[in-house]
Amino acid sequence: MITRRQFIKQAGMTGAGLLLTASLPGRLTAAFSKTVICIGAGLAGLAAAYKLKQAGYKVIVLESRNRVGGRVFSHPVTDSLVIELGGEWVGNSHSRMQELCNGFDLELLNNQLDTHLIYKGNYSPAGKWEYSESWKKKWNELIAGYGHLSDADKQQLDQYDWWRYLVNNGCQERDLEIRELLDSTDFGESIRHVSAFAALAEYAESSEKNEMDLKIKGGNQMLAKKLADAIGRENILLQHTVTRIDQKEKVTVFCGNGKTFSANKIICSIPTFALSKIQWLPELPPEKTGAINELQYARINKHAVVFKERFWKEEAFDLISDETPQYFYHATKGQPGTEGVLISYTIGDKAAVMANGTNAANASAIIQTLAPCFGDIQPLIRQQVNYYWGTDAISQGAYALFGINQWFRLRPALAEPFLHTHFAGEHLADWQGFMEGAVNTGEEAAQQII
Repeated sequence: MITRRQFIKQAGMTGAGLLLTASLPGRLTAAFSKTVICIGAGLAGLAAAYKLKQAGYKVIVLESRNRVGGRVFSHPVTDSLVIELGGEWVGNSHSRMQELCNGFDLELLNNQLDTHLIYKGNYSPAGKWEYSESWKKKWNELIAGYGHLSDADKQQLDQYDWWRYLVNNGCQERDLEIRELLDSTDFGESIRHVSAFAALAEYAESSEKNEMDLKIKGGNQMLAKKLADAIGRENILLQHTVTRIDQKEKVTVFCGNGKTFSANKIICSIPTFALSKIQWLPELPPEKTGAINELQYARINKHAVVFKERFWKEEAFDLISDETPQYFYHATKGQPGTEGVLISYTIGDKAAVMANGTNAANASAIIQTLAPCFGDIQPLIRQQVNYYWGTDAISQGAYALFGINQWFRLRPALAEPFLHTHFAGEHLADWQGFMEGAVNTGEEAAQQII
């Protein structure tokens, strides 16, 4: 089976060759001081800088936030409990993330969950609900058939949405509604908004739990901190927002605080919303500007509730519902203690509703949703924490969402180098929304320079 990653690389070979040829006059030689500016201290930028540092390059990392990690955002809710307000899972197939964690002596814990269901007011424990037999059979056929799709078939799938694909293949009524609930949590918006190819490729190529397998002990941001230490904290400048990049004669980067930096090459790993705020001299090509302006990011809200006891009992607990608080999962699985945290994870319009609600209103909605299986849990609530990625000042969303007719059209334009600048970030990965993809693209951008 040709995977999406292999397909991307094959599709980009010709263009990449032309781009490298075009940039030959600016390639590094021994006569130059080998300096690279990495814009963004998320995992993509840090992975790029780390690879460059190992290869003997001088690196300068410029970051708008006051911390490293970007959209990997670990948050301690008590002295002993840490939750993830950003990137959550390391997949079993995420080999590079696992290699980095092993190299930095970071322990990976099992983070697989078993899904309970609340549908039309009825509660079904994990293992006690299923899709219809006819749909399970059809789904297995679709997944098996993915490996036989031609390139033309894949591009055709990109012309319509995931909801339409499911309907066209016989998914209906309860099966369709549950797929909407489950799949939308993966993509961050309704399945009517995501490319059928992007969705099918992810499900056909991912692990049994759709890469919801592992987490880093102590918080996923531990990896960002370890990378930052290895790069050298003195080389990472926080609260440095890039406002202008001049590549007309030499490479100069200007920050909003008045500081300027010069280099031979740039790796830009920031989300497209932040990218659109930079003034480029000369201007970016129209195809890239158009892609930057067109790509949407998923609206995701995480509302974490600290409970005095883990009333859900099962460490591997998660639950999907057809209420506004759509998806719940045990966010402190494997962490010792009596207290525990459930995160209410909402997407799209539901995320905006939860984000604008007060703690009291959100707690009321959560209590009402969970009542069919747990009764009154109000007395057990101790603390609440909320983060809405839809209004994040830098990303305006959690992760990239490739819609209808966008995967094969926008992604190549977004990935294409421009003069001395190479690009990275989860939006350029083979799958969106994973830390693995951010790391892969950062290292690949660094390799293009090396």
